[in-house]
Amino acid sequence: MNWQAVVEKTVTGLGYELVGCERSAGGLLRVFIDKPWVAEPDLSAPVNVEDCERVTRQLQYVLEVEACDYERLEVSTPGLDRPLNHAGDYARFCGFEIEVTLREAFLGRKKYKGVLGAQPSAEGEAAAAPEAGAASAWRLTFNDGKQDQALDFQLDEVRSAKLVPVIDFKRGAADKAAAKNKDKAAKSSKVSKKKSNAKSRQDQELPAKAANDKVDGGLEQ
Repeated sequence: MNWQAVVEKTVTGLGYELVGCERSAGGLLRVFIDKPWVAEPDLSAPVNVEDCERVTRQLQYVLEVEACDYERLEVSTPGLDRPLNHAGDYARFCGFEIEVTLREAFLGRKKYKGVLGAQPSAEGEAAAAPEAGAASAWRLTFNDGKQDQALDFQLDEVRSAKLVPVIDFKRGAADKAAAKNKDKAAKSSKVSKKKSNAKSRQDQELPAKAANDKVDGGLEQ
């Protein structure tokens, strides 16, 4: 297996979600992890330092066994501007403010920032957030300076997407903000609909280099 496959198999095998991984020219290997999505808010919990330490120890062992070349390892959360990489991420963060970059410009621009929601049904009824991985059609509600508008898009039209950072240290603030944004999205008064351009789219003894590795618990999202 190549190093990406080794990292993904190890992280998912421990029960975490691999959000991303990258390796620099200097041999630094960065791994970003998250807890799997749980629909019930009371059962969800952010990644903490202990989670990062657990993944770090296991990766150090497996990378050594698989002879994957690296100089230093960093395991952390994806941060407040977490990327949305697949359909499950869109379902997970439905109701949150995100920034989307389209593959092709629409109305003269590629970047849009607004509240993520599911597209309503053909009869105009508001759609509830779908189950993870169950939908590829989404709606971004934003304000053009005059009124709320909405951009409908397919996932295969998106080049990249990420959460807009929200810093609020009050417990439950993120959930309240998401609920407020969902209400706002449902009341969108004008739609600029974008047609789809494409339909397809063992804890073991640590190796010597462990002393240089880094664990970062990150900030709670």
